Amino acid sequence: MFQSHNEEIVSHLYHSGFQTGNYADTVLHVHQNVYRLHAIILSRSPYLAHLMSTSPQTSGQRVIYVRLDDEPEVTQEGFAVALGYLYSSVSLNLIRPENARAVLAAGCLLGGMDYLCQYAYEACRRSINVDTIGEWLEFVDSIPSTAEVSITSELSSTSVFGLYAQRLRDDVFHFLVVTLPEVLEIQKPSQQETNNRDVLLRVYARVPFEMFKTAIESPALRIGSDQARFKFAKDAIELRKRGIARGAGAEETVVLAFGGGNFGGSAVHVTRKLRKRPLWKVNS
Repeated sequence: MFQSHNEEIVSHLYHSGFQTGNYADTVLHVHQNVYRLHAIILSRSPYLAHLMSTSPQTSGQRVIYVRLDDEPEVTQEGFAVALGYLYSSVSLNLIRPENARAVLAAGCLLGGMDYLCQYAYEACRRSINVDTIGEWLEFVDSIPSTAEVSITSELSSTSVFGLYAQRLRDDVFHFLVVTLPEVLEIQKPSQQETNNRDVLLRVYARVPFEMFKTAIESPALRIGSDQARFKFAKDAIELRKRGIARGAGAEETVVLAFGGGNFGGSAVHVTRKLRKRPLWKVNS
């Protein structure tokens, strides 16, 4: 009985409060959208609570502006889902693979909604597949490494994700090294072996260098013998020269250490060296 009563209240808050804006005391501007909302509900978000406490109230209604110019990952749809979650968990039903990352970004920005963030993160993790890996590789490439973060104080466009950024990077790496080779059955001889290897090559041709190097050298990458791994890396680098590594000012190479691995346990080692600029002789 009590649970049913609570559900009726939450449903009323969501539909009459969030969707309809009845009895609103706060006007929230974000992107091109205007929401008529309620301060007591918005205060569940530390981010919005701060905005309300620092926004002067000159009339009967408080007006606040959410600036998202520096947060490209927080989309209009993602923000709306997270905003609705302040009123009711029914917003979870609106999370799809296509908007999960934007919802996660919005949830991390607003704060105070750990369950929504975890739910959206799981949707992101499950959405990593052959069809979406290109998009996820672009995302990973925008995440600064630990070394880069220590060198510069500038925040990247992915800093809003906090610890979830590294978790997603790890998930993409696991997909590349473990899941994708298993799905493509790279080690099983079949008529599709060549085609599947080509699929894996095309994916690895788009991987950011540091992740590419770590993946190729990882013992978790099971694509056959050391010679097979070396040949795969060499073919991938040839593809990378025509795409992601083209005109990068650096040359990627792969080395096979015969007689055992001398590079951290791996017999295959990937390097990247800056190309030497040609020296022009000036005749006097």
